[in-house]
Amino acid sequence: MSVLERRLQLLLDQARYDRLAEASARSGRSVSALIREAIDYRFPDNGDAQRAASLRLLLDATEVPDSAQAAGPESAADLKAAYAEWLDAKLARGMPS
Repeated sequence: MSVLERRLQLLLDQARYDRLAEASARSGRSVSALIREAIDYRFPDNGDAQRAASLRLLLDATEVPDSAQAAGPESAADLKAAYAEWLDAKLARGMPS
């Protein structure tokens, strides 16, 4: 994380502040940390978007093939073969980004 170098004054109504203070007490994090987290969630930087896309690609590539779920492979070799077949088919048509 970068060095905190900008100061911001923020006015909140009591209800919003109470929600933040409650979440802060529950989590053990400061109200400021919660606000920074909310900003990061709402406005992710390009690195976060790239990490999310990479994670989606990884999850897509490691999902259980339908044939393995339906047939219930009897051995590790059967499961490996089902994954290899599934991955070959997926790579042949191009993985989603």
